[in-house]
Amino acid sequence: MILENGVIRTLEPSLPVVRSLAIAGERIAGGVGTHETALPGPDRVDLSGRCVVPGFSDAHVHFPTWAVAQHEVRLEDTRSLDEALARVREALAAAPTDRWLRGRGWRSADWSPPVEPTKERLDEVVSDRPVALMARDSHSLWLNSAGLARANGDLQVPGGVVELNERGEPTGVLREESCWHFRDTYIELSDEEYLQAMRPGVKLAASRGVTAVHDKDGWLGALRFWQRLQAAGGLGLRVWQSLPAEKADELSDVDVRSGLGGPRLRLGYLKAFMDGTLGSQTARMLDGSGVEITSREHLEELIRAGARAGFPLAVHAIGDLANREALDAFEATRADWQGLRPRIEHAQLLAAEDVPRFGELGVAASVQFSHAPSDRDVAERFWGEKTAGAYAYRSLLDSGAVVANGSDAPIEELDPLAGIRAGALRTLDERPAWHPEQAVTVEETLRATCVAPAWLAGEEHSRGKLLPGYDADLVVLDRDPVECPPEELPEVRVVATMLAGAWTHNPPPWD
Repeated sequence: MILENGVIRTLEPSLPVVRSLAIAGERIAGGVGTHETALPGPDRVDLSGRCVVPGFSDAHVHFPTWAVAQHEVRLEDTRSLDEALARVREALAAAPTDRWLRGRGWRSADWSPPVEPTKERLDEVVSDRPVALMARDSHSLWLNSAGLARANGDLQVPGGVVELNERGEPTGVLREESCWHFRDTYIELSDEEYLQAMRPGVKLAASRGVTAVHDKDGWLGALRFWQRLQAAGGLGLRVWQSLPAEKADELSDVDVRSGLGGPRLRLGYLKAFMDGTLGSQTARMLDGSGVEITSREHLEELIRAGARAGFPLAVHAIGDLANREALDAFEATRADWQGLRPRIEHAQLLAAEDVPRFGELGVAASVQFSHAPSDRDVAERFWGEKTAGAYAYRSLLDSGAVVANGSDAPIEELDPLAGIRAGALRTLDERPAWHPEQAVTVEETLRATCVAPAWLAGEEHSRGKLLPGYDADLVVLDRDPVECPPEELPEVRVVATMLAGAWTHNPPPWD
């Protein structure tokens, strides 16, 4: 197959743009005129001026959770507690009465007037069945009384927060480890429900140009879901799978190392948490506020255990203290993890003196460009003048850090083009750019979305660029995002997606 008559961005600096692309089987064969003889009677696809870029990788996505969330009560755009409750009320008629009513996406900091949710307000809407509403950041859970009762008082765990009212009773909001303990222990969700959601989820991701994901749902056993999809022939993505950091010793005992698997599904990395989040006000800060989930000393132990097992470690860090202590831990263990390509997830708030340490240490910043415009109001409210060091993507790149982009779906939507717009424009609505000094170029957003995730997975010589011998993973866009005017970026659309030489979304011909 030959793609021609368009703009093909290879993301290789020595040859950034070519006019045609030849594909043989699952790989790129080379440019027309050089390798065309290797393609007897090739099909020709007229791009008609469209743009081709490497397939998008989402470097941070909770894929099974995101897929299931497509069928839950969605509260992301609610602007008041009453609006959130109305959304729950609307969902009741269609929801099965014999199971949990689940939802997600609320953020009390977005509500006007400012108010925290309670079980009593939720009871006013539904009291005869359990309700569980995950916060937008997935670090807080809002329950009604029927839901709360399922735990029979089993709420407080180390690293968790149980919000209490003036009478010392649980308000119905659990945060951090208490939130996750309740979710994992009491909210029933079958494997088949995950699989039924993931099958169309893979197709939806392909329609948005996604060819690879770094999945963060190792904690719920996502590996078995992907294995079942692959066995059924439905794995239309490349998956770099996380596992909980606490599994390091078990992996070492059975001599399982990072990279085990095949071209579509591989074990990738270990995941740990330093702190909470901005929205739940549990990010660990230099001013002493926030929640410590993992201490610096314990993180050092986890990094070393992962290194012994041959796995890089990815650690969630939001607040400036959490990021500093994560960097301190990587620095203290540098001799142990050399060559494993560790990463800090989010890196949302950084003290100025910590920014250059990413590049100096060789620790990647796995960020989400969409978080900056999405969080701007909450960040201004809770972090004030510190926002000059928040979502500092320009500063990280200028310091020499590897910056990889993801969505953190379902926290944000799994949509790489939205992330590309957010990184370049620093806004996703009609408002002016937020801290425009931290904007990055469109070409830099493409490298963060295509090249850097492949590098983190150790696949920089086979994915992330459109070069001879690389996997034929690509996206056809309706226009060139690098050359189009900035005001046109919101209008860029995915036309088609190819994985390993086969179209996974909207094969040609196109109108």
